[in-house]
Amino acid sequence: MAVDAIAIWVLLGSFFLMILLRFPIAYAVALSSVLCLVYQGLPLTTVCQQIVKGISSFSLMAVPFFITMGCLMGSGGISEKLIALANACVGWMRGGMAMVNIVASYFFGGISGSASADTASLGTILIPMMVEQGYDDDFSTAVTITSSCEGLLVPPSHNMVIYATTAGGVSVGSLFLAGYIPGALLAISLMIGSYIISVKRNYPKGDKFSMGNLLKQISVSFWALAAVLIVVVGVVGGVFTATESAAIAVIYSLIVSVFIYKGLDWKGVWNVLGDCVDTLSIVLILIATSSVFGFCLTRLHVPELAAQAITGLTTNPILLALLLNLILLFLGCIMDMAPIILIATPILLPIATSIGLDPVQFGIMVVLNCGIGLLTPPVGAVLFIGSAIAKLPMEKVVKATLPFYLCMIITLLLITFIPGISMWLPTVLGT
Repeated sequence: MAVDAIAIWVLLGSFFLMILLRFPIAYAVALSSVLCLVYQGLPLTTVCQQIVKGISSFSLMAVPFFITMGCLMGSGGISEKLIALANACVGWMRGGMAMVNIVASYFFGGISGSASADTASLGTILIPMMVEQGYDDDFSTAVTITSSCEGLLVPPSHNMVIYATTAGGVSVGSLFLAGYIPGALLAISLMIGSYIISVKRNYPKGDKFSMGNLLKQISVSFWALAAVLIVVVGVVGGVFTATESAAIAVIYSLIVSVFIYKGLDWKGVWNVLGDCVDTLSIVLILIATSSVFGFCLTRLHVPELAAQAITGLTTNPILLALLLNLILLFLGCIMDMAPIILIATPILLPIATSIGLDPVQFGIMVVLNCGIGLLTPPVGAVLFIGSAIAKLPMEKVVKATLPFYLCMIITLLLITFIPGISMWLPTVLGT
């Protein structure tokens, strides 16, 4: 295997240098790839070819539909109804509003699939509400941002579609099913942490549990939750593909938001579609430029070299699994979620499968690692959103989030070393 060490240094060195200089990630990926191709003497038409190849995928068509679905449902008055449902479920506990925040994120995650959208939608309502009821502002913000990561695991998540496309041969339906139990486990872990803190600080309880109120809220929220059933049942049952299910879900979300919940008028729909275009343009530019970067990595045999370097450190599968998590956590501190999935998956997936990790299980690990990265400085987008909503310094929010980082790391380790947490539902349902 011929290795061009200088070309690898040009590619990776320029990339990390531009990251440190705070270049937008898409520009860093594209420019480092161009520099590498120029050094190798390849025609720049290769860039255009790889960009077109990267986004010419039928599976990727699901991504804009899922993003549009999340925007419509998130802006259509769904948040308040899901908060009311969560309150009926767990609001009676000590620190009830913290529990409501966590459970509402689980419900909302099944609609938006985005931690940023979760924090922006639920945080603007719940953080002031929690502070008014006697919760500390930094604790309220920490609960909001950490629980938002549940939405990355609970289907339909467009990040899982990106992972499935990048990994190749991984079923989107299996990934969707695999996310439910890890998402619930993360919620339970965060609820335990919140309960311990709530007891220590004597945070208030909510109203007593009422089955009648719970049934009422379920009936009100049914139309919102049904969108998730359409996607997951349709994909897993083989009724339609992920792309087709996403398109149907967009039409359904439009009907629910405009005609049933009446949270949007047609002018509001137009504004939401404008926001979707903004989000989608960022995602697709990243996918397109990462395709060129991936071409350079493959041509230079970087995945094989990385695998040899990592496995050369140890052959112990437990240590290798921990090392994979550490690499992903480190990348999460300096990069956003989509580029990590696009760049790291081709390099790390062969190592993961070599130590017995199923590609579906590894996908859940990648998504959760990236989710934790969204909460860590200096690039943590969700951390910045939460701090801005609460009008708190980032340092104060990070300090309050430390106990919840521990909850998330414990969940990550359980997912890593207990395959059944991710694989039980896909195995039972035969996807």
